Amino acid sequence: MTDAPVARPAVLFVCVHNAGRSQMAAGWLQHLAGDRVEVLSAGSEPKDQINPVAVAAMAEVGVDIAGAQPRVLTTEAVRDSDVVVTMGCGDACPVFPGKRYEDWELTDPAGRGLDEVRPIRDDIRRRVERLVAEIAPA
Repeated sequence: MTDAPVARPAVLFVCVHNAGRSQMAAGWLQHLAGDRVEVLSAGSEPKDQINPVAVAAMAEVGVDIAGAQPRVLTTEAVRDSDVVVTMGCGDACPVFPGKRYEDWELTDPAGRGLDEVRPIRDDIRRRVERLVAEIAPA
């Protein structure tokens, strides 16, 4: 008798531009949970590229998000996720019954320097650590 594989929980991080907060959160989740969690991120109005200051802030702590690309939020991404974490995207995110929704109030790193983005990065890490402990403990 073999144990059936346990489905990995899928987490979707959503912010307006999918260039800063949600990308940092996705990077942290991938870094901290590895293959225990499926990581998705999207934006209601995605930018053309990720915020270079967010990339630099994450690189300082050994998390590489330089290859990430902003993606548009789709109904399918929400439907396929177990947890949806919004970060200032308002009512743009569709709601499906049975999903876990969290709204993280975080300062937008857009237009901010590295010294201002570091505390945002660290706040996101703390929130992601709590989330991992709840949905995918080691």
